[in-house]
Amino acid sequence: MSEVERKIYWVDDMDVEFTPLANAYARARGADRMSSFGDFISLSDVCDVATAKIIKREVSDGVIAPGYEPEALAILKEKKKGNYNVIEIDPNYVPKQLERKEVFGITFEQGRNELVIDDNFFANIVTENKDLPESAKVDLAIAMITLKYTQSNSVCYVKDGQAIGIGAGQQSRIHCTRLAGSKADNWFLRQNPKVLNLPFKDSIGRADRDNSIDLYIGEDYMDVLADGAWENIFTEKPEVFTREEKRAWLDQMTGVSVGSDAFVPFGDNIERAHKSGVCYVAQPGGSIRDDNVIATCDKYDMVMAFTGLRLFHH
Repeated sequence: MSEVERKIYWVDDMDVEFTPLANAYARARGADRMSSFGDFISLSDVCDVATAKIIKREVSDGVIAPGYEPEALAILKEKKKGNYNVIEIDPNYVPKQLERKEVFGITFEQGRNELVIDDNFFANIVTENKDLPESAKVDLAIAMITLKYTQSNSVCYVKDGQAIGIGAGQQSRIHCTRLAGSKADNWFLRQNPKVLNLPFKDSIGRADRDNSIDLYIGEDYMDVLADGAWENIFTEKPEVFTREEKRAWLDQMTGVSVGSDAFVPFGDNIERAHKSGVCYVAQPGGSIRDDNVIATCDKYDMVMAFTGLRLFHH
């Protein structure tokens, strides 16, 4: 993990030799610092000591993993005074192919989503620009895998192998795109030197620090910069992060990928995605306005692939 990343995820004060699993967890959590308190962690590999050290200091309700290194398990057992949920995955468990949910006496059935996302998943490129590099395929795959496990409607922005903005469970596609885009913008704004070098008091905890950053980079910045407020958070009063400065910084963000769990119905989604540096798009296609959506992508020289498959989950 780079020094900049350590500051972004506020792990610069940790004595940890970062492993691939610890990196993955820190970056996943760093996608949305404001929504990750009280989560339940799912790991795809044996939990190692480095990952356990990060988990120990985060607000979390539990973790499930294929296994735990002895020292890692000992660390996690100390969390929440021994009341932290530590679960080991049953490798022999096979979920049912048909999922059922009963709501007020009505039973809904849905086939389990076991879609495999491989190199051919993004082969149907429908835009004039058909240059889809391998790095973008990886990012689009991460977006689509994320969408498999989020509540529809859902849109996911990804950059450099990390989800940076997720908008899930919204009633319209454009609200998903806006919500995910605003989170992606916040992710990038956190990397601005003005934010990385905010003069926090040593007594400020990480949760309060995250809340202060969210306010500082947003429209309600005076909540932390007003006289009588900043003195409780900072050692000296920071300069205002102006709208013009933020826009200039965001204009540097590029190479972002975005995935949608169902078809994009209007070009306004692409217009909003463009403001957050999106260059690559993957979506099922099938809207009566596909031509308009494709034309909007062509307007910005984006690459868009139709997957032909929805990833709705209810």
